[in-house]
Amino acid sequence: MKIDLLPYAYFQGNIVPQDEAKVSIATHALQYGTGAFAGIRGYQDASGETINIFRLPEHSRRLMSSARLLRCELDLDPDGFADVVRELVLKNNPQSDVYIRPFVYKSGIELTPRLKGIEDDLAIYMIPLGDYLAMDRPLKLMVSSWVRSTDNTIPSRGKISGSYINSAFAKDQAEEAGCDDALMLNARGKIAEASAANLYIVRNGTMITSPITGDILEGITRMSVIQYAGDLGIPVEVREIDRSELYIADEAFLCGTGAQVAVIGTVDGRPVGTGQRGPVTEQIQEIFFSVVRGQNAQYENLLTRIPVHG
Repeated sequence: MKIDLLPYAYFQGNIVPQDEAKVSIATHALQYGTGAFAGIRGYQDASGETINIFRLPEHSRRLMSSARLLRCELDLDPDGFADVVRELVLKNNPQSDVYIRPFVYKSGIELTPRLKGIEDDLAIYMIPLGDYLAMDRPLKLMVSSWVRSTDNTIPSRGKISGSYINSAFAKDQAEEAGCDDALMLNARGKIAEASAANLYIVRNGTMITSPITGDILEGITRMSVIQYAGDLGIPVEVREIDRSELYIADEAFLCGTGAQVAVIGTVDGRPVGTGQRGPVTEQIQEIFFSVVRGQNAQYENLLTRIPVHG
């Protein structure tokens, strides 16, 4: 996906024109994948008066947890990071939905694959972003032959940049087979998640998702969906999912910052349920989009509203 950056970025402790945010080709994170990122969405409010950042405090805390995995020592705590994000959104004054990409990285010039004692830094950029996955049709997925990396290899609960080569192998395989995305098994042969999104299936009215001990990202949208389902009275099971359950599920959908809530129509050429959006997925989708557009007072606390000017 080719991207167009918004004019300003956060780099080396300051908000600067984005074309001044440059690193050396010898940067440790570029050589060894020693960085961690977050994906944060800001949605245009239905009124057009604010950008609504979805669950900014939770994204801030998760980024700091990823930084801890990499032994990164930053001057900012989660609250300070959230303040920087707010300042950057105000400076860029976006006129569309946006994606905010913070990146904690080993910025030192070092020729050794270690973590301790390497200089750290934080950069943040923003891009306009609509739908990452198709929202106007059910998705076509396949189970990849690539296995999700384990917690004792590269932990999936951290958004560690180097680990996403695992996702890239699976995504390429899926797209070259004519699919939209891949589902990946973990080392135990159970369904983990998609290349960059969590998974839910629905069986007999119950929503089922893989556990956070199943080599998945501890998804913020995933957590929100559990909350929505509870408020709707929809049962949720958090447990391992067999591959064959995908073929007999009544519904299935992906969720994540990029994916939002995206309907799965087929897996490995087999229709999921009717192959169309089911009633449970419809309810979750409707709540999700009403929340991020600022049209659901029940979940107002999930939004950080930032004023914009036309």
